[in-house]
Amino acid sequence: MKQVVLISTGGTIASVSDHAGGPVNAALAGERLLDSLHQKPDGIAVRVEDFPARGSYALDLATIHALCARITETLADAAVAGVVVTHGTDTMEESAFLAYLLVRSDKPVIFTGAQRHAGVADTDGPRNLGDAITCAASDALTGIGPVILFEGELHAARDVTKVHASRVDTFRSPGFGKLGDVDEGRVHIGRRPGARVTLSAPTLDPDVEIIAPGLGTTPRLLDHCGASGVSGVVIAGFGRGNAPMGFADAAKRLIDKGIPVIVATRCAEGRTMAVYGKDSGATTLVEAGCLLAGELSPYKARLLLAALLGQGATREEIAAAFARFA
Repeated sequence: MKQVVLISTGGTIASVSDHAGGPVNAALAGERLLDSLHQKPDGIAVRVEDFPARGSYALDLATIHALCARITETLADAAVAGVVVTHGTDTMEESAFLAYLLVRSDKPVIFTGAQRHAGVADTDGPRNLGDAITCAASDALTGIGPVILFEGELHAARDVTKVHASRVDTFRSPGFGKLGDVDEGRVHIGRRPGARVTLSAPTLDPDVEIIAPGLGTTPRLLDHCGASGVSGVVIAGFGRGNAPMGFADAAKRLIDKGIPVIVATRCAEGRTMAVYGKDSGATTLVEAGCLLAGELSPYKARLLLAALLGQGATREEIAAAFARFA
């Protein structure tokens, strides 16, 4: 019998309302989630560990760094086939991406949760949890890296994002597609994700900020970042990685202070590339010293930069790491 460890961190899957019509909060322990399964997967023993129970909107980098360390420690046990992490959907893609960066084991790591809380009759939590346990014990997921399992679909942590605020099929991998699916207890893998990028970060730098400009936005927030002690900045740029007028000059002022500036794209598909010039096309931003995030979303680019700064990476090492996503 294979052994899977369920690490419960809260989220909607573990949430109920204190009273009818009241706010929903994470309150259920992992054993309660396991008891909610309509049918437990055959041939799999599940050990439960409870982690700080919160909605994922309230988590911080230090907590998820500790979670990744716990996953690593758990998978080091030869008796453990894989890990399931129940987690809120708001930031699940970010925690899964940190696990992608920080957890080196080839064993399956499956993130799952729910969009409908545990107090409603049609909660999607039990089915997702049952499928996730099946996947965590499956040899088919060996070497694939952390994934998100939702509505029977498997998505790579590197590619996945939440696309709908409330629907149960919220997770998608724009431009890449799902890795595979779970069908009546059988795991089917249709593709494998790109090569892993792993880091050894003893901490995650919490002082990396994201700036999301819109049409005609001024660069004053970049100057504020320079004056307020940030460690790094990610710009959620337009299209190929362009920004409003003045951003290149403001970014250079940060870079001259030793603060790295990364330019991602706010688009759901595609990657950054230095194509457009003048003020402040991606070419001008790169000439100012900015680094392009490639296919990473602004949120995942922030996490990669936080991990790189946490391990004391040089500018050259930061550039090399982002180049792997170009």
